This record gives sequence, structure tokens and C-alpha cells, in this order.
Amino acid sequence: MELVITDHARFEARRRHIDLELALSIIQNPQQKIPSKKDRVVFQGRYHDTIENKEMLLRAIVEPSGDTIKVISLYKTSKIHKYWIRGEEDESHL
Repeated sequence: MELVITDHARFEARRRHIDLELALSIIQNPQQKIPSKKDRVVFQGRYHDTIENKEMLLRAIVEPSGDTIKVISLYKTSKIHKYWIRGEEDESHL
């Protein structure tokens, strides 16, 4: 699998204080994959944010194409309940 990180995604990672290595880890092993608009998919995973000192959700908007995943944007949120799909993966954190 080839990962292509757009300039926009890199900019948003810096602006939003998202560790790029953490983002890559979640993209390579997402806890959930959710279909989105424009043939995109949201890869997301929970993690402990050391800046916020709480559990957060990292969401990566990606465009998969064959063996390539193009990362369009990245953001983190504390509103896990808003985005987490119940019944998928581990619900023990809810």
C-alpha cells in the first residue's frame, strides 16, 4: 500500500497539532472505515491526546485507489460519540 499525503493534509496536521506518525499509524490500521462523499472514506481511530490530556478521535479523509491511499485531510475531535459507529470494533471506550 502506498500512502500519499497531500500538502493540505500536512498543513492541517501542523495547524491542528496532529502528530503525523500517529496519523500514519491510524491510517495504516484504522479502527473504523466509514464511507464518505466523493468516493472518499474516513479512516478513524481513538487515541490519548497528550496536549488535551484526554481520549480523542483522529479522522483521516482519504481517497483509496487501487494500492494507493491519498490522504486529503486530517483532524481530531473530542466528540467521539458523534462520529463513532456503534457496533463496529471495540465499544469498551464508550
